[in-house]
Amino acid sequence: MGAYLPCFKAYDVRGKVPSELNPKIARAIGRAYAEETGAKKVCVGYDIRLSGPALSIALTEGLKEGGAEGIDLGLVGTEMVYFATAHYGYDGGVMITASHNPPEYNGMKMVRRESRPISSDSGLDAIEKRAFDFLSACPDPAEERASPEFELKASLYDDFVQHLLRLIPIKTARPLHVLANAGNGAAGLAIDALELNLAMQIEKMHFEPDGSFPNGVPNPILAESRAEMERNMQASPGKYDFGVAWDGDYDRCFFLDENGRFIEGYYIVGLLAQAILSQTKGQTIVYDPRLYWNTLDIVNRLGGKAVVCKSGHAFIKEKMRSVDAIYGGEMSAHHYFRDHWYCDSGMIPFLMIARLIDTEGRSLGQLVDEMIRAYPCSGEVNSEVDDVASTLQRVEREYSTGIIDRLDGLSIEFEDWRFNLRGSNTEPVIRLNVETRGNENLMREKTHDLLAIIRAQ
Repeated sequence: MGAYLPCFKAYDVRGKVPSELNPKIARAIGRAYAEETGAKKVCVGYDIRLSGPALSIALTEGLKEGGAEGIDLGLVGTEMVYFATAHYGYDGGVMITASHNPPEYNGMKMVRRESRPISSDSGLDAIEKRAFDFLSACPDPAEERASPEFELKASLYDDFVQHLLRLIPIKTARPLHVLANAGNGAAGLAIDALELNLAMQIEKMHFEPDGSFPNGVPNPILAESRAEMERNMQASPGKYDFGVAWDGDYDRCFFLDENGRFIEGYYIVGLLAQAILSQTKGQTIVYDPRLYWNTLDIVNRLGGKAVVCKSGHAFIKEKMRSVDAIYGGEMSAHHYFRDHWYCDSGMIPFLMIARLIDTEGRSLGQLVDEMIRAYPCSGEVNSEVDDVASTLQRVEREYSTGIIDRLDGLSIEFEDWRFNLRGSNTEPVIRLNVETRGNENLMREKTHDLLAIIRAQ
C-alpha cells in the first residue's frame, strides 16, 4: 500500500493534486492498468473535482499505450462506472474521484469485468509497481495541457435511470415531498435525470456541480456538512416526507426524517435488510463489524442468514459474491446490491426508502424509532492520535475482560454494550463506534470513557 507511489491506498488511489497525483502519474497508471489486467475496453468517468477531466485524458492516453481503448463516460458518479462496466460488457472501468476528501485531492477507483473491485490483494499493488517503473523510465515533466470542459453523456444517464427503475419500480400513491442535497457534487445530475420518472416533489439544495465546493466538501456523515439541511427541515417539521444527502461521487447516501433528525447509516442498513427479507425469505445479508446488533436482530427474526465482513467496499463485494448475498450494508452508508453487480449505490437506497414510506404508510422516523430505542449507538466518533497501534493496545488493556475480536480493528463485547475501534485507511485518525442494548445513558457513558482513554496523550 503506497510502497512506490503515496497515492496508492488499500483499495483505491487517493492523493493531493498535483504533488501526489497529476496527469503524468495518471498516464502511467492507465498504461499499468491495461498491461496488468489485459483489458481491451475500459470505461473512464470522473466526478465534479476540477482536476478530473485532465486526469481522465491522461489516464486514457496511458490506457492506449498499454493496448486498451478508453471509453469516455464524462461527468458521472462512481456507481455509473460500475453500471457501465457491467451493463455494456467492458473489460474494466476507472472512476476518477476522491469521494469526500478536501478539494485539493483526487483519486481513482478501479474495477475489472463485471465491476469486480481491484484492491491491494487483487492487482492494485502490481499496478502501482508497474506505474512506478513507467515513471522512473520516463522522468520528463508532463506537457502542459488546457483543462478540458466537463462533459455529460445523455444516453448513459438514460440507460442508468432505466436500470434503477427496473430494480426499484416506484409508483407512489401520493407525491412525496423530499429535500435533496447534492452538496455541489455529481448526484444532482443523476436526480435531474431520474426525477422525470418519479411522482415526487423534489426540492433541491446545492445541485449545481462545483468542484470548488462553495458550501463545503459533501460528506454528510459529518455534522457540519449536513447542518444547513437539518436547520431547514427543523424550521418546518413535517413539511418534507424525508431528506436525503449524498457525498461527492454519490456512492453513499444519508437520510433525515420528517423532522430533520439525522438517521445514522446503521439504522438504514437495518431498514433495508428488513424490507428485502420481508419480500424474499431466507436470503443472506452481509454486514460490517462496527455496529451490528440491530442488523443481527432483524436478520435472525426474519429468517435470513447474516454474514460478517471486514469493512471496505472491496472486502464487502468479495464476501457478497462468495456467499451470494442479496444485500450488504455498512454503517458508513455504503449499501451493496446483488442485482447491481454486488456494487454500492447511492441511488438505489433513495428509491427504496421512498417506496417504503409510501407502502408502509409510516414516516421515516416511525420506521426507525424502534431500532434506535432498542440499540442506541454513538455514531462514528473520530479522534486524531499519534499512534493507532499503541492506542488500540491501551484500550484493549482497559477492557480485556470482554469478548475480543480483531476482524476489523478492535471490537470488544460485553453483555449489554460493545464497541469497535479502528484506524482509518485514508486519514490519520482512529474511529470509535459504541452501541448498547436499550440503554442510551450507558452508551453515552461508555463513549465518554473510551474517548478519555483514546485521547489521552
